[in-house]
Amino acid sequence: MKKAYLDNASTTALRPEVIQEITEILTENYGNPSSTHTFGRSAKVIVETARKKIASLIGAEAREIVFTSCGTEANNWIISSAVKDLGVKRIVSSRVEHHSVLTTVVEMQKQHGVRVDYVNLLPDGSADVTHLVKLLSEDVPTLVSLIHVNNETGTILDIDKVGRICKQHNAWFHTDTVQAMGKIPIDISSLQVDFLTASAHKFHGPKGVGFAYFKRNTPLQPMIYGGEQEKGFRAGTEAVHQIGGMAKALELSYKNLEEEKTHISSLKAYFTEQLDSNFEGYKINGYNDNLFYNIINVMLPLPEDKTAMILFHLDMQGVAVSRGSACQSGSIKPSHVLKEILSDEDIKKPSLRISFSHFNTREDIDLLIAALKTV
Repeated sequence: MKKAYLDNASTTALRPEVIQEITEILTENYGNPSSTHTFGRSAKVIVETARKKIASLIGAEAREIVFTSCGTEANNWIISSAVKDLGVKRIVSSRVEHHSVLTTVVEMQKQHGVRVDYVNLLPDGSADVTHLVKLLSEDVPTLVSLIHVNNETGTILDIDKVGRICKQHNAWFHTDTVQAMGKIPIDISSLQVDFLTASAHKFHGPKGVGFAYFKRNTPLQPMIYGGEQEKGFRAGTEAVHQIGGMAKALELSYKNLEEEKTHISSLKAYFTEQLDSNFEGYKINGYNDNLFYNIINVMLPLPEDKTAMILFHLDMQGVAVSRGSACQSGSIKPSHVLKEILSDEDIKKPSLRISFSHFNTREDIDLLIAALKTV
């Protein structure tokens, strides 16, 4: 059976060059980077070279990059440390954030009595910047935590504009760039962003590794105590092969960015053409003129009773897509993102998130369309 993987917002396939990089490190550089002998120093070189490479690709300084196990860990660390160590008394976020932010914010409210305000959403699900300005007019030590590219609908936050607004109101600004990193240029040096998070497996790197950016001299405290790894911020022996693979993946993503973006955008256009021809009455959830180029969330003109089994049916046809965030895929609850922007009736209808990568072809889309016709 031919198969089509169209769930790249959940995770991506490793590039062959990344697999080679990881394999070489595992084979030849197995030393502990904290050891002072030759084996350890060789591993340390890989870690620090990766740090410098990642920093240079996003316009940061190497000392501003801390390696983590994933974006979720990085989000947890930054939000909790902002409350405990930076004197934050209020968090401004939105109800369409990734659960690693949503849940952490609620925990900070429970554990530390932090006030939480949610910025209003526009009809497409994007943050209402006018309301954000109104919220920030109140003089309270605040962390603003807003996602850069929504992982379910592809709505884009203008982090340049939001960063400037936060700066004007003396608020800290944290943004989850997990879906954006490696897919669009990000230059921290020109942005008023205090904290940023990313995860390697979203840009064709290995699972189990990510990084946090925090502006130099920001007094965050460690997330894990123990040794002096990661400048004391995250104790524990570094996963050298994962870190080296992540740096290689990000380097290749930016090296091939324009070519791959053009290819992916053409696939998305082809998909909408096929929807126009075969599924009259479909709707793009969160539609606006500036959705992210590799994600599309579609409400299909199918009966409500098809909703529960549509993913299973497509999987049996060899097609992998999703109904929302992968971390919630086992839940019977509707997407928390779509719940914010759809009516009570529309939320019951079958909606799918299709997300593309440069590995996809038109044949993959043809397989999806053919499978949908049999639902």
